[in-house]
Amino acid sequence: MQPAAIENWHKVVKSRDPKGLDAILADDVVFQSPVVHKPQTGKAITTVYLTAAMHVLSNSDAFHYVGEWFGPTSAVLEFETVIDGIVINGIDMIGWNEAGKIDSFKVMVRPLKAINTLHALMGARLAEMTKN
Repeated sequence: MQPAAIENWHKVVKSRDPKGLDAILADDVVFQSPVVHKPQTGKAITTVYLTAAMHVLSNSDAFHYVGEWFGPTSAVLEFETVIDGIVINGIDMIGWNEAGKIDSFKVMVRPLKAINTLHALMGARLAEMTKN
């Protein structure tokens, strides 16, 4: 059975509507990017990163989760997608607190070509988002 925090995450991803993030993220959530060294702390910055990621990674029907592993307060979700002909494989490591809110979110991606592509696309998307 899928934990409620993961069910809620899947609903947000499926809807591709980042407005749903506010209800599922803890105020003190920590986000770790595959390309940014320093963890990002707080709901506001995590929402920015996850919104950009949803736009970049989920911009086609190619994005899908291929495996899920659950612990008592955490899960690992393996995903795949294709961007510009590059097959991207990665995992979302998601933790949640006693209230069922996501309090940690770490993304890992492979291969190197995928990381480089995501770095460029995410950088462009984040710049566009912060310009407005």
